[in-house]
Amino acid sequence: MQAQPLIAVRDVEASSRWYQTLLGARSGHGGKDYEQLMFDGRMILQLHRWEAHGHLHMGDPEVRPYGNGVMLWFLTEDFDDAVDRATAMRADVLDGPRENRNASHREIWLRDPDGYVVVIAGPYGDVGM
Repeated sequence: MQAQPLIAVRDVEASSRWYQTLLGARSGHGGKDYEQLMFDGRMILQLHRWEAHGHLHMGDPEVRPYGNGVMLWFLTEDFDDAVDRATAMRADVLDGPRENRNASHREIWLRDPDGYVVVIAGPYGDVGM
């Protein structure tokens, strides 16, 4: 089994560019209504325009914060490169980069353009690197 998170966004194409830049991912579908973001041949995130296709359980775009209590968490082997990309794109940094000794890795917490919390974490054991 593999998780394939889907988030609802205002502008699929803009969000796709944001996530591709941050994560070093690529488009696997493309479009104004729906996108699949790919990394190493695997889908890591789906983006769906709020109003597209009339999904009843997508949520209400007027109710914020989006994803209340849910964080999009990405594990990466290239943590330093991910931090450099986040800095270059002037991403909204909520915390870090910092060491999380409990999890034995480094992490940076961001907010995406729609307000979702995004965490980039290094591999287990990279504390103190």
